[in-house]
Amino acid sequence: MALITSPPSNPKAHQFSPLPCATRRPGQAKLVPEITSAALVDAAESKPEPEAAKFRRILLSDVVVKSQKRVFFGRKWNAYDLATASVILAMHCLCLFAPFQFNWRALLVAVALYIVTGLFGITLSFHRNLSHRSFKVPKWLEYFFAYCGVQALQGSPITWVSTHRYHHQFVDSERDPHSPTAGFWFSHISWLFDTTSINERCGGPNNVGDLKKQPFYRFLEKTYVIHPIALCALLNGLGGFPFLVWGMGVRVVWVYHITWLINSACHVWGKQPWKTGDLSRNNGWVALLSFGEGWHNNHHAFEYSARHGLEWWELDMTWYVVKLLQAIRLATDVKVPTEVQKKRMAI
Repeated sequence: MALITSPPSNPKAHQFSPLPCATRRPGQAKLVPEITSAALVDAAESKPEPEAAKFRRILLSDVVVKSQKRVFFGRKWNAYDLATASVILAMHCLCLFAPFQFNWRALLVAVALYIVTGLFGITLSFHRNLSHRSFKVPKWLEYFFAYCGVQALQGSPITWVSTHRYHHQFVDSERDPHSPTAGFWFSHISWLFDTTSINERCGGPNNVGDLKKQPFYRFLEKTYVIHPIALCALLNGLGGFPFLVWGMGVRVVWVYHITWLINSACHVWGKQPWKTGDLSRNNGWVALLSFGEGWHNNHHAFEYSARHGLEWWELDMTWYVVKLLQAIRLATDVKVPTEVQKKRMAI
C-alpha cells in the first residue's frame, strides 16, 4: 500500500563472545589487529532482524502494521457484507454526477443533512449519548436524534453502538474491529466488509442490552433499510435528481469518510496528551470536520465525557450543542472529567 513505508529499526539484541586476538612475541610485528566485541555488536546491529522485516510503519507515523488483514480476496463473503459493499459503492458512484447536477438548493440540502445526520445523528446521538451515556435527554428527543443517525446510512443504532463499544473494549488489539495495526485502509473502510471476522473476534451485538430492551431501537434494527429509501424518495420528489445526488450521494459519502477518519487517521496521526495505553490521537483537522470527534485521545482518556475538546481552543461543536441542551434543561447528568481525573491521566 502507498501508506506503508520501511520497517522500524528495532532488532533484538544478540550476545557475542569476544574472539581471541592474535598474540605476538616481544619484538615481533603485530600481525592481526585487535577486534573488540563492541565492534562486532555494532556490525551485527546494523543488520535488520529478519523477523522484524515483515512489520511496516504507516506513512509519517510511528504506528506499525503488525498483521495486514486482506478482506477482499481469499474468503467467503456473506450477504450482509455484499449488501454493505453495494451501498457504499452506489453512494460513491452517485457522487460522480455531482458536477453535472449542481445547484445552490441541492448544496444547501446536502449541508443541512450533513449537520442533521452527522452532528445530531452520529456524534451527538450514536456516539456520545447511546454508546457512552455521557448525558441524558428526554426519550422523545433521544429517539429523534437516533433517527437522524439512521439517515447517515452507517447502520442501525444497535449495530453502530455495539461495534463502537467493542472498539473501546479491545482498542488496538487483535480483537479491535478496526485498528490500524491491521492496516490503514483496513481501519478506514475495509473492516466494514468482513462482519464474520468481527463476530468471531468480538462476538455478536450482546453488549447493547440497554438498547435491545427498548422497542424503538428494535424497530429501527428490523426496518433499517426502509428509512433511507424513504428519504431518497422524499428528496427526489422535492428537487429531482440533483437533490438525490447531493442530499444522498455527496452528503452520505462526506459523512462516511469523516467518520472513518476517526477510526484511521485519529489512531495514526496527531498528539497524545494522555496516558491511554493505545494509539488514539488528537487530530485538529479531523476535529474540525467531525464536529469535535477528532480530539480522540481526549475521548479515549475520558470515554464517559460529553466534552471532547477539553481545552478552550479545541473546537467541539457537539459539546456546544450539549451545553445548549443543558442550558434549556433538556440535557441532564452531563459528564465531564474532573481536575483530579485529568491529573491522573496526564503524561
